[in-house]
Amino acid sequence: MPETASSPAFTATSVAKSVAAPLAQRPLYQEVAEHLRQQIFSRELEPGSWIDEQKLTAALGISRTPLREALKVLAVEGLVTMKLRRGAYVTEVSAQDVSQVYHLLGVLESDAAAEVARKASDAELAELNKLHEQLEAQAQQRDAFFAINEEFHHRLLQIAGNRWRSQIVNDLRKVMKLNRHHSLFRQGRVAESLAEHRALVQALLARDAEQSQALMRAHFENGLAAASAG
Repeated sequence: MPETASSPAFTATSVAKSVAAPLAQRPLYQEVAEHLRQQIFSRELEPGSWIDEQKLTAALGISRTPLREALKVLAVEGLVTMKLRRGAYVTEVSAQDVSQVYHLLGVLESDAAAEVARKASDAELAELNKLHEQLEAQAQQRDAFFAINEEFHHRLLQIAGNRWRSQIVNDLRKVMKLNRHHSLFRQGRVAESLAEHRALVQALLARDAEQSQALMRAHFENGLAAASAG
């Protein structure tokens, strides 16, 4: 019988309980991919480390088939690198990778910011403003700040309404999480980022597309400078 997301061996593990969606809603390989993704983001699996398939299949109580399908998903996302006859490794990002990712994010999200300034409804702009207020309130709580910051950018992309752009940005942000020197880790960068967000929100509320685009581009340029300084 083929394994499913409700296979007893997998649901019995503590790691499966950390997956937000009910196990029955997604194929098993997607559940495994999400589990590994979170291990990578939390540095339980460090950049450059070899992924021990035998150890993982034993820990999760699954066969190698769903694990290898999960690794293919993560490879497409850029989180895992497959090496011939050597297996899968957590991707290491170079300084050039970081620079290229920030550049593309700046291009794509600044374009989205201009779109939002031009076409968002008053209610949508109010929603972004509320998210920014939540961001201000969580400036001293790093994990909460990271989560709300990501939600703000995600919502802005949703409002801009180009699903292809959103998909590309989503994958780029996953790669950015591999960077050991994420810009927000640098001391003082949270306050700088907040000030940049504050100016951006004001430009969006004023429906100034040109200024919104310029401020979002600068936001990523400053983020790259901070990450590079780390």
